Amino acid sequence: MFNSLKPAIRFLTFALLLYLAWFVIYDLWLNKNSSIDSLVIANMVFLVKELLELLGYSVTTRAHSLTIESTGGIIIGGPCNAIPLFALFTGFLIAFPGPVIKKLIFIPIGLLSIHILNLVRVTILAMIQYHAPQYLEFSHKYTFTIIIYGFIFLLWMLWVTRYSTARSSKVKIDESN
Repeated sequence: MFNSLKPAIRFLTFALLLYLAWFVIYDLWLNKNSSIDSLVIANMVFLVKELLELLGYSVTTRAHSLTIESTGGIIIGGPCNAIPLFALFTGFLIAFPGPVIKKLIFIPIGLLSIHILNLVRVTILAMIQYHAPQYLEFSHKYTFTIIIYGFIFLLWMLWVTRYSTARSSKVKIDESN
């Protein structure tokens, strides 16, 4: 039984070490500089503005915020830029067994997918703010959180079931007794 737990313990230990490394690098160093956050948020503001204008909305931007016509607008803060989700997704794939070459392909595709879904999320939140602001808080806090984390979970399951080298061990039953 302990042998069947070894891979799980190894995975959890490695994942914990990756999380601690992320915490040290991002929270204690990169986040204080905030240039990466600002770069990602500026990219999001630009792309969401383009999406909304493509959909026919008149949009103004200011730093980390978007406003459709005369609404109160939305602000894209640090937690909304998906960088922590990028780290969560990447950390899981790095910690979980699998061929490095497949990880080098799957991770960027997953990160791009998460970024695109996050852009769609922010676009829809801006539209909710414009059309039905009473639903903004609920949509932001619950609906889109479930969708984003559900999507990341589906990406993980795709990795585990299709690309990972981890195999479940089967217990052999001695039939001679």
